[in-house]
Amino acid sequence: MGASAKIELLAPARDLQAGIVAVDSGADAVYIGGRGFGARHAAANSADDIARLVAYARPFGVRIYATLNTVLYEHELPEAERTARELIDAGVDALIVQDPAYLRMGLDGVEMHASTQMCNMTPEQVGFLSGAGFSRVILERGLTFGQIKRIREACDAELECFVHGAICVGYSGRCFLSRTQSERSGNRGQCSQPCRLSYDLTDADRRTICKGKHLLSVMDLNLSARIPELLDAGITSFKIEGRLKDVSYIRNVVAYYRGVIDRELALRPHLRRASVGESRPDFTPAPAKSFLRGETAYFFDGVRRGVASFDTPKAVGEFIGRVNRVRRDGFGLDTPHDLAAGDGVCLRNGAGLVGTNINAVRPDGMVVPNRMEGIAVGCELYRNYDHRFRQQLERSRMKRTVEAAASVELSAGEVRLSFAVSDGTSASAVRSGAFEPARDAERMAATLREQCAKSGDTMFRVGRVEIAGPVVFVPVSLINELRREALQRLREALAGRPPQRNLRREQMALPYPETELDCRANVTNSLSERFYRDHGVRHIEPGLDLRASMAGERVMTSSYCIRRELGQCLREHPSLKGELYLERGVHRYRLEFDCANCRMSLVYEQKP
Repeated sequence: MGASAKIELLAPARDLQAGIVAVDSGADAVYIGGRGFGARHAAANSADDIARLVAYARPFGVRIYATLNTVLYEHELPEAERTARELIDAGVDALIVQDPAYLRMGLDGVEMHASTQMCNMTPEQVGFLSGAGFSRVILERGLTFGQIKRIREACDAELECFVHGAICVGYSGRCFLSRTQSERSGNRGQCSQPCRLSYDLTDADRRTICKGKHLLSVMDLNLSARIPELLDAGITSFKIEGRLKDVSYIRNVVAYYRGVIDRELALRPHLRRASVGESRPDFTPAPAKSFLRGETAYFFDGVRRGVASFDTPKAVGEFIGRVNRVRRDGFGLDTPHDLAAGDGVCLRNGAGLVGTNINAVRPDGMVVPNRMEGIAVGCELYRNYDHRFRQQLERSRMKRTVEAAASVELSAGEVRLSFAVSDGTSASAVRSGAFEPARDAERMAATLREQCAKSGDTMFRVGRVEIAGPVVFVPVSLINELRREALQRLREALAGRPPQRNLRREQMALPYPETELDCRANVTNSLSERFYRDHGVRHIEPGLDLRASMAGERVMTSSYCIRRELGQCLREHPSLKGELYLERGVHRYRLEFDCANCRMSLVYEQKP
């Protein structure tokens, strides 16, 4: 990264309200879905709402990205182009796309970001995309730190990395598991999340090895402790997952990562934040208190076991302690705690998980739950709903402010009030008239400072107030009028600054790293096919989503491995040998293990 590289905290938004909360909580950029063609079908928004979010965000220098990250069918191309142009007209700074068809639509004036759905895993792939018209490449979540560094060395595009939230167990954009169990496709924004369901693990003789376990459900990502390494490796955008999450989640998690990143930027003068303004939370951010399926760095430090949650795909919550005594209507814990009435808890016993609510906590620390079934000495207790913390989030009045310096210029014939922010943007309000010398100059100056320092319900926080010229008498009503007018003009000046966009042109002579693409490359329309053929791909299979049946196909590939998770890695002389299968109802998947590349695949085989 060059001098003064901009570092971005990127937050999700389900809708306009969530987007505003993300901005207020300290995000440097927000990604949000348009009215269609986004990978979260349930998080669609009108172009008008997105334009409102752009208007709210722009004075802070916050960028807005629209997600158009599904594959397109041929008949959808005209509507997809209309949608993209609507979003550009709404003022978005970038389109996050999976389908390269958008590069063939002549969409000018907007950045193109290569979605993680393009399965961005190798230096060759990312290097190609950085030269093919994409300003930014969003990396696959299953990469190791070493792989990320090698990719950084291979390209000059901005790199975006997920640091928090849910993980797709299969490689992004290469998972068709949902299509095997319904018409809903993850590549079409309607994933049914079959990876979160329970399965039986069986062998070739149909003997059950594990029954009813969530064998594909991995814990959620938390790389907050690895931000320093990622900054030093050249990541410029840190992404929080969660376009279906509520505003409490957004407020809490964004505020937390804002603090983490700001502390690291303070140690790196060659880096700077990508937007302006300060967000002061009126609560103590704690990501473990928002929806989180446990915490994992996944494969950041290399492939390893211990990243799955076989017992439940739900949020277990923050660990509180272990049950050390049980009575008829309550239990005690082995550690001090702050559990309270209204909290939701989850207890892990030998048989699985038990959930309940807290009715009361007695002065001696004994916890009285709504029900006692399954609670025994030795159970681990987690809190998955902190009632008091949730109330704090819902009542939070956290807002984002930009510091402005005020200057008052006085003369017998004119009063001018000006405000300026750190980047030099300024605005003034002036009144001409006959102004008499103040009888008490010191008191008048104090009044001027006091009134000019008020910012009310604006986006500004006024710091220094300077007074120049002979102190004349200015009515308080006029001071307030000038202040409101000047601050409004300053906001308009900030909003009116032309957006800085890193636009790239496609290098038509750049060859794609491969000359053949199979059905998992998601080529589902003529514009996408033309893009790849223009870059030297000779053989292209139609995308797998176009097929009526997935039978016999490899429908998921992942760095995650069930054998490794069970301690049965084929490289380590396992006791569990032979073919393995996942089964659920009528659905059966044969597991393939590529030990040379440490990958597992699922091949769909319907039960006979």
